Amino acid sequence: MASSQNVVAKSEMVSLVVEHKLPASEEGVIKAPPEHALLRICKSLVAGGIAGGVSRTSVAPLDRLKILLQVQNPHCIKYNGLVQGLKYIWSTEGLQGFYKGNGTNCARIIPNNAIKFFTYEQASRGILWLYRQQPGNEDASPPNPLLRLGAGACAGIVAMSATYPMDLVKGRLTVQTDVSPFQYRGIAHTLSTVLQEEGLRGLYKGWLPSVVGVVPCIGLNFALYGSLKEWSVKYKPLGLVNNNSELSIPARLMCGAVAGTVGPTIFYPLDVIRRRMQMVGWNNASSVITGEGCSKASPMYTGMIDAFRKTVRNEGLVAIYKGLVPNLLKVVPSVAIAFVSYETVKDILGVEIKIKRKNKEGKDD
Repeated sequence: MASSQNVVAKSEMVSLVVEHKLPASEEGVIKAPPEHALLRICKSLVAGGIAGGVSRTSVAPLDRLKILLQVQNPHCIKYNGLVQGLKYIWSTEGLQGFYKGNGTNCARIIPNNAIKFFTYEQASRGILWLYRQQPGNEDASPPNPLLRLGAGACAGIVAMSATYPMDLVKGRLTVQTDVSPFQYRGIAHTLSTVLQEEGLRGLYKGWLPSVVGVVPCIGLNFALYGSLKEWSVKYKPLGLVNNNSELSIPARLMCGAVAGTVGPTIFYPLDVIRRRMQMVGWNNASSVITGEGCSKASPMYTGMIDAFRKTVRNEGLVAIYKGLVPNLLKVVPSVAIAFVSYETVKDILGVEIKIKRKNKEGKDD
């Protein structure tokens, strides 16, 4: 009978730490046939892209409502909470109103997730290699949570920076309504208009609060998700682990849901500031921003600190948490679905290196 250690090693999705801790010469270790590096990279990118598209489309209505709550003119409130906001979108824009900007979001999130998951794996390898260059650490591995946190932060900044202009485009298309004075006609038109009217820097408005907030948030998501999976396999709570010590899809969804709650809540104020900064300098802005003839216009911001100060001063501390409820309802299933979709697609494509140990009788565990 296989030992408990071997059972855990078999059940866990093969992490880079486990992969490097088992030398190729160790008896009983069987690895999948070598695969061309480019093909492996392409499969990983495809898995990340599919995970992003599936997860974001499933929660698109909540994502749009969150952004509308974040950036609407505080002197002309149209969207006032989760239920009222969804009803208002339905009554004024119909079903398509729930998915406004989702095409742009998928066009952004698919390459974003592809880059993010791929960079996470490569950064894990790099961090592990650097750790083992230190004297005395030649055969050691860093703590798994720290490895995941560092790799996740690297993945976040690379993916976010590479696709940030698309995030700005998504934000503006999302808050645009049928009665807005100027209509962006799609991704290309929005990009060219912003570039022409606001310059190259206009495409990166709000980038700093994104780095400060999104990067550690993504790192925390990866760290929590991996640690929760390890804990679940080890302690088998609530029957979430099957007889082969493998986590079921519902169990992985629960791990992803918990991971998706903590980070977004902690760093949510920075997300509000990012969205508000993205709307600054928008000529003939959406009526959601201008307030459709309200006597007081939306504030202008000169930077992240100025945006924080004016938001809290003019609207109170609660303003930096506007849209938190739909955001949590969106992020929790979105992160969970993204992680599980990514792992499932990678399994289908055969990206993971499968490791098997042989028991004392010479049979695979």
